[in-house]
Amino acid sequence: MKKRRLFIFVFILLLLTGCRSTPFDGQSIIEWVDFIKLDGKEYNGIHSGVLADKDYIGAKIGTVKFKVADNVTNHRYKIRNGDAAFHEKGTEIFSINDHPDLIAVKDTDSINGYKVYFLRDDIEYQWHFKDMPIEKVKAIEIYQANPPEGNKLMSELTKDEEIKSFLELLVNSEENPSYQPNIEKADPIFYEMIFYTGDPIAYKYNMQFDGDTYFWHPWDTSILSDDIKMFISGN
Repeated sequence: MKKRRLFIFVFILLLLTGCRSTPFDGQSIIEWVDFIKLDGKEYNGIHSGVLADKDYIGAKIGTVKFKVADNVTNHRYKIRNGDAAFHEKGTEIFSINDHPDLIAVKDTDSINGYKVYFLRDDIEYQWHFKDMPIEKVKAIEIYQANPPEGNKLMSELTKDEEIKSFLELLVNSEENPSYQPNIEKADPIFYEMIFYTGDPIAYKYNMQFDGDTYFWHPWDTSILSDDIKMFISGN
């Protein structure tokens, strides 16, 4: 009798667990890195950079064959050629002229219209603020994120003196990792700053304003001087 009860209990348990995904059957929610795999090579998204100019776009070199996000839940899945984390099947992949370690895909949400990727195994990520050659910055654009309409250009800095002054405000910002923005009335206003150095990838960093304080994230959260608002039209 005890064996029969044990058998019934195990049988019911199997029925309950067999109808849902568990870590034991290889099914799980996967947080994908933004990648594209092409010709046996894996490219990762450059989250702090954008294409500087569409003239850098070269020939079409492939298309996405399968979007893994929302379609793959088995953590044992092996990435194949043509797979992309977030781009739909049929998305065209382009080379970037004279830069074989970089590729791009059209992306209407990205400034200048393309999302850019680097060859992970051949080069290291080199688009952090500490990597940016400040002395080479030739122009700065400041956009305000304005969903669902898209990014709105607020300012364009091209004069040497104003570029220098703006960069000094960023360099002299005060690190404050524990800072908590004021969101009682509304979410902070979100900006994207684009720095053009003459290279095909322009550097991109975020800045926010919570109604009281301007802050950004060169690494940890840093507080900016209120003087930054002089460079943002409409503030």
